[in-house]
Amino acid sequence: MPHVITQSCCNDGSCVFACPVNCIHPSPDEPGYATSEMLYIDPVACVDCGACVSACPVGAIAPESQLDAKQLPFIEINASFYPDRPAGVKLPPTSKLAPVIPAPEVHQRETPLTVAIVGSGPAAMYAADELLIQPRVRVNVFEKLPTPYGLVRAGVAPDHQNTKKVTRLFDRVAGHRRLRFYLNVEVGKHLSHADLLAHHHAVVYAVGAPDDRRLDIDGMGLPGTGTATELVAWINGHPDFADLAVDLSHERVVIIGNGNVALDVARVLTADPDDLARTDIADHALRALRKSAVREVVIAARRGPAQSAFTLPELVGLTESSDVVLDPADRQRVLDDLATVADPLTRAKLEILTTLGDASAAPSESGRPRIRLAYQLTPQRVLGDDRASGVAFAVNGPGAGAGEVRTFDAGLVLTSIGYRGKPIPGLPFDDEAALVPNDGGRVIDPASARPVVGAYVAGWIKRGPTGFIGTNKSCSLETVQALVADFNDGKLADPQVEPLALDRLVRQRQSDVIDSAGWRAIDAAEIARGIGDGRPRNKFTDVADMLAVAAAARQAPPLRRRLAARLRELV
Repeated sequence: MPHVITQSCCNDGSCVFACPVNCIHPSPDEPGYATSEMLYIDPVACVDCGACVSACPVGAIAPESQLDAKQLPFIEINASFYPDRPAGVKLPPTSKLAPVIPAPEVHQRETPLTVAIVGSGPAAMYAADELLIQPRVRVNVFEKLPTPYGLVRAGVAPDHQNTKKVTRLFDRVAGHRRLRFYLNVEVGKHLSHADLLAHHHAVVYAVGAPDDRRLDIDGMGLPGTGTATELVAWINGHPDFADLAVDLSHERVVIIGNGNVALDVARVLTADPDDLARTDIADHALRALRKSAVREVVIAARRGPAQSAFTLPELVGLTESSDVVLDPADRQRVLDDLATVADPLTRAKLEILTTLGDASAAPSESGRPRIRLAYQLTPQRVLGDDRASGVAFAVNGPGAGAGEVRTFDAGLVLTSIGYRGKPIPGLPFDDEAALVPNDGGRVIDPASARPVVGAYVAGWIKRGPTGFIGTNKSCSLETVQALVADFNDGKLADPQVEPLALDRLVRQRQSDVIDSAGWRAIDAAEIARGIGDGRPRNKFTDVADMLAVAAAARQAPPLRRRLAARLRELV
């Protein structure tokens, strides 16, 4: 039986390197890798060795015979990536990758390479991993929050626990003896770019794209409006959003935009709270969802079904877990697109959409809230005077009448139309593209078209908000290769001060800095808090609580610290 990649695929690419017969595609050097919705195992070429299973950081790969009912569609999804061919005929290898991409060697200079990484999400941790492969490299990671791992902690929906397993890899990287965490330290506030360069050969900014793209229509900004990413952060217990005002007292929520984040929000808002209680959802969100009056979430898209922004794996997961419906007019749009679209993956999405229930029919016997997918709707304005009460859309596309308007009553209106990077003090910024101009990760000064010495970028601030968690692995590798090449060529200035001066400077500027031991204490405490309720963890959502746990760990005697570390290993 061949192995199969399932919904939680993170596009890390580790499985590609582990596979001895090159049957997993697209690989990082192939066209389309950066934008591929997932990776796919060739069912004919697979030799069922299982090497990919142990390499996958999120547990997304299993033998075909061990899939549960919800995962069975992924057998066909994997196979559909490969062309039809006679049984037993295998495709020749198409990737030019070596079994393992060798990291560039750091020349044995007198001064070890020392790198600051700003941010601690996937791009940052993959960059740290690549750097620490080299001998004599030291890495300092700076994060403005008291906890690391960025969107994996605060942006992945709580019911996607398999996806969050990638933090196990990040934990191994964070535990490296040549890596130091400086958490609760904000670059641009506590430290400047110049400060970092004075203490390091180079600085890698892996700060993501933290701002939402905003919808400029009348009524946005009223109470009862917001963004899907803010709501996900609230659900996940991000301390900056723990007090977000979320009104679930109305029967309907409208989400404008239909990417994966929109699907995540709709799925959580309509899920059984008892199911969510077994995840790492924030307590305040779980309490609100238990009292929720929401019976329907409308996901409204400007374009048609064939242009749906959500990925096929997420659609499969949504339809397996939620009651999803279409209006008759939208069902016809799906059928019309299906008659003209040739792309197999798009056709697979459309075929799933044809199986959805009818929104005009009576509610299902389960009585559970439902999700309605709606198409060809251009948002015009949010209705309401003192707070949002609905949304008015112009109907567009074939068959739309002149001036036709469609209105949905709603007590909560969320936009989910993408992300934007924001400027980094001391670096150039392309405001139109919302990223730092760069060449393969080297920051470029637009005025001179020359590299900014010692400055590098990785992740979304480098390439824009595209790809998935694992896409950052190859992105960060490219940046690290450029950085190490510059170091080897003598293009990076040595730090101006001795290494211990950095720690003194940080603690002088931010006395509440949290180090690696402090993070391990917070992590262990959250896991311990969750054990009694059968949860993977119960997160702290208040920075003061996190600081208190980290401070207590510093004061604990050595034996207690060792026991706490052992507890963390056991759970």
